[in-house]
Amino acid sequence: MAFIEARGIVKRYADAAKVLTVLNGLDIEVSAGEMVAIVGASGAGKSSLLHVIGGLDRADEGHVVMADTDLSSLSDAEVVAFRNRHVGFVFQFHHLLPEFSALENVEMPMRIARLSREESRGRATELLQRVGLGERLTHRPGMLSGGEQQRVAVARALVMKPAVLLADEPTGDLDERTAESLHELLREMHRGTGLTSLIATHNPRLAAACDRVLRLEGGRLSGA
Repeated sequence: MAFIEARGIVKRYADAAKVLTVLNGLDIEVSAGEMVAIVGASGAGKSSLLHVIGGLDRADEGHVVMADTDLSSLSDAEVVAFRNRHVGFVFQFHHLLPEFSALENVEMPMRIARLSREESRGRATELLQRVGLGERLTHRPGMLSGGEQQRVAVARALVMKPAVLLADEPTGDLDERTAESLHELLREMHRGTGLTSLIATHNPRLAAACDRVLRLEGGRLSGA
């Protein structure tokens, strides 16, 4: 049975001149524990797909079911609560808060969820150690390299122990060597935490390391 299932997804964007349909009746199923790559040209709709699946945006048509929960039937507040508890996001740009340390950035989702400071600090410290930044806890983003900043972002995405990781071009802003290091980290965290992962990427090596590769073209997915 699929852990993530999206059926008939349509997503349109309108401006004064025209309506652009980026997802056009798209279907996808992802089994629990799978690591699936989504590839396709820039502007094909990969980010839109992840945003719809993860509850950051609503589809114009169709529905998304994750862990037996139909996101399409939830209120906006219920979607936010579900997303914060069950979904972790990693983006091309890390979106770290520059005035806070690596530890404080990773703690943030747990503090927002009103978990105790002791629990938040312990879990954030553990994750930063797992991603190789145990000696950089007090460093602010400006004191970290691009690869280190993205490792902090991965730790932050996983701090709430989500069931699903959605990564949108996570290595797109990194050099080849740093990107390969992050690929290995994503694979390691996927295996070690029992995640179901969906990764949008232009990087063929990252895509090839996934269990399946799907191509987004013409608003729909096919085997790559």
